[in-house]
Amino acid sequence: MSLIPPMNMMDFFRKSAGTWLTLRAVHHFDLVADESGESNLIVRVIEPTDPKVATICEQQSIDPARAMGGGLFMWQANLDEEPPNADYGAVLIDVPDDESKLSGKLIRDRGYVEKIPVISRYWFGRDGILTIETEYDNNQGQERCWFITDDFRVRVSSVRMMNGVNLTTYCSERRCIEDNTLDAMIDRNLARV
Repeated sequence: MSLIPPMNMMDFFRKSAGTWLTLRAVHHFDLVADESGESNLIVRVIEPTDPKVATICEQQSIDPARAMGGGLFMWQANLDEEPPNADYGAVLIDVPDDESKLSGKLIRDRGYVEKIPVISRYWFGRDGILTIETEYDNNQGQERCWFITDDFRVRVSSVRMMNGVNLTTYCSERRCIEDNTLDAMIDRNLARV
């Protein structure tokens, strides 16, 4: 089975929907020690009619009618059994440049590097690699993401301060099996006995 990569942002959000186990390595280029760790990334699709779309677009003086929908991203510790904390999340709204939908703006309620509302630029390469660039007040971020299979993807990012690159991050992400899918698998196996 060959992979068909998403080539527009809403297809990317839909292909990303679910919970992902993220294995992360962060390399700092200053005095801070390198880091690594595991976390869960939870992605939900936001339809254009969701009130969050209009609210976030209006905060950035963008016409909500141009928005195609978006994605809700939440992060949590890998073994955390509590519901995800909304303080560790962001809403991204897709506003494509044109009908091709290969490039556009991501309107974010809060940035990843600086926790302020921000507008990022994105585009898809012919190979399906998504690139997102974000200009903050004091630095710039670039993230690239692509699917290896439907259930495994890679993200790499860098943050540049005015005096040069500050850090780079590599993440490999594996889709987690949803509880209802796992329950159905268990029931099928038990039925065979």
